[in-house]
This record gives sequence, structure tokens and C-alpha cells, in this order.
Amino acid sequence: MRYRTNMTNFADNPHRKSWDIPWDSHLLTFSCFNRRPFFRSNRACGWFLENLISAQRKAPFDLWGYVLMPEHVHLLILPADGVKMSAILYTLKQPVTIRAITYIRRHTPTFLRRMEDTQPNGKVAYRFWQRGGGYDRNLRAVSDVHEKLKYLHENPVRRGLVSCAEDYHWSSARAWLTGDDGDVPVNRGSFPPMIQ
Repeated sequence: MRYRTNMTNFADNPHRKSWDIPWDSHLLTFSCFNRRPFFRSNRACGWFLENLISAQRKAPFDLWGYVLMPEHVHLLILPADGVKMSAILYTLKQPVTIRAITYIRRHTPTFLRRMEDTQPNGKVAYRFWQRGGGYDRNLRAVSDVHEKLKYLHENPVRRGLVSCAEDYHWSSARAWLTGDDGDVPVNRGSFPPMIQ
């Protein structure tokens, strides 16, 4: 198992620059542009999950958990040795943006206005994601990893979208409960066990 078991808790600091520390797992959160609910669309959710599988081949990481909320995404991952978080974020986000904009231009061009971002220089860009890399929290304690997996699975319940986490289709909660991954495999083998 690559994950460290002799971990210490470090002070939470969302602004620290320590994203690429070997053996640290990461809780990633990134939002849709202007927090618009682009993931209310089953099509957009499908695009993201298809790309999530593809991204694991391009910038390898173990996927421990995910949830797609209407306007944001949470992922719990463990990057492969030497893989930079910037590469993971790029492979997760860029293909979804391209696919969404291509689809919208062909089928619903008026929707592009909801994705329009006018730059300070006057240039117009179309965005699926909010600017920036999102929020990346390094997790070093096994208890933090377990707590964050529960947190992301309970997100749809807290929002009132479902009454049980495993009933939410766009989440790994059911996979963890039943052992059946469905379309998106979860890497249970590298998930750190709680040590008594």
C-alpha cells in the first residue's frame, strides 16, 4: 500500500502551495462557471464521468470517491507517484469544457451566453468551469480521508436532493455500499484502512 499510515494532522490552510507532496491524497473541489448548475444535465454528468475514467489514464491517480453536485464537483484521489496536480486538473476539466462548448454551439447556441466570460482586455471566452484550479486540500491523516469520503457522499443528502447517499446517481456512495462500481471504478485497494 502506497498510502502513509504514520501520518500527522497539519493545520488547515487552503492557500498553501503544497499540492504535490508524495503520498498525500487530495480532496478536490471545483465549481461550474459562476456556480451555474450545469450538472443538472444528465448529459453533462455523463461527459464528466466518461472523462474521469479517461483522465486516470492520462495523468494517473486512484479514485476513492466522487460526487457531482448541480454546480460543483468533489473528488477524493491519490495521485500516482510523480504525477502533478496541475496535470490531473487539466485532464479532468479541459476535455469537458471542449465537449460542452462544441455540443452547445451545434445544438443550443443561445446557451453560450450563460458561459460567456468577458476578459479585462475585452476578449470573450466561454467557460464551463470557474476560473482557477478550484480547492485542493492535502489529506495526510487516515481519519481525514475517511471523514472526507463520508462528507462528499453526504453532500446530496445535506442539500435535500436525496434522503440516502446511495440513492444519488452521480456519486460513488452506492459503489462503496454495494461493491458494484457501475461505470466508474473506485480504487478500493489503495484506500487506507482505519487503524485501531
